[in-house]
Amino acid sequence: MEKSSQFSKECRFLAPSLLSADFGSLHSALKLIEEKGGSYVHIDVMDGHFVPQVSYGQPVIASLRKHSRLPFDVHLMIEKPEYSLGSYIDAGADLVTFHIEATAHASRCIQLIHEAGKKAGIALCPATPLSAAEELLGLADLVLVMTVNPGWGGQKLIPHTVEKVRKLADIQREKNFTYLISVDGGINQETLKDVLEAGTDIVVSGSSFFRGNLEWN
Repeated sequence: MEKSSQFSKECRFLAPSLLSADFGSLHSALKLIEEKGGSYVHIDVMDGHFVPQVSYGQPVIASLRKHSRLPFDVHLMIEKPEYSLGSYIDAGADLVTFHIEATAHASRCIQLIHEAGKKAGIALCPATPLSAAEELLGLADLVLVMTVNPGWGGQKLIPHTVEKVRKLADIQREKNFTYLISVDGGINQETLKDVLEAGTDIVVSGSSFFRGNLEWN
């Protein structure tokens, strides 16, 4: 698939996470993301099974879609994503990222997302080794490195995950793969430099962004 301009490697991207926004004023959160230079809206979908928490689903995404021109980066923290990928795409997702730990059919999930004309991302929990995603790296448009354990906002970045980003960047260069590298969790002004130097392309920030503690140029 041909990469769109929004996936250019010429700059780094900010994807503020709505999980840390005021759920009673998500429309205002979208406006703030646009004003503060966000390139994506990161939408965390949690099912209460893959992670203990429940967030929002397709109806909320669909209702938000008409309020923003930014691409929706939908992060599925759900079991068996292959059964509901289409509904999230129909709701307005531009990029759909699923956890490889949550399905036995990861390559099929990527295929389904691409057939719908959208970008496909794979996500890895902190304890999941890169070797588990080896066969998928040439297929994915994005690799999301969870720098905290998924399911809760406000956690501190787990240091060893930065090395995973660095290894992904090395593989990307060595094999001429086209995936972008995203990080999610514990990104603040102190940790931002480390993940960018390691090779991150897309920075997901929730708590720090909405508290005004992340400077983005």
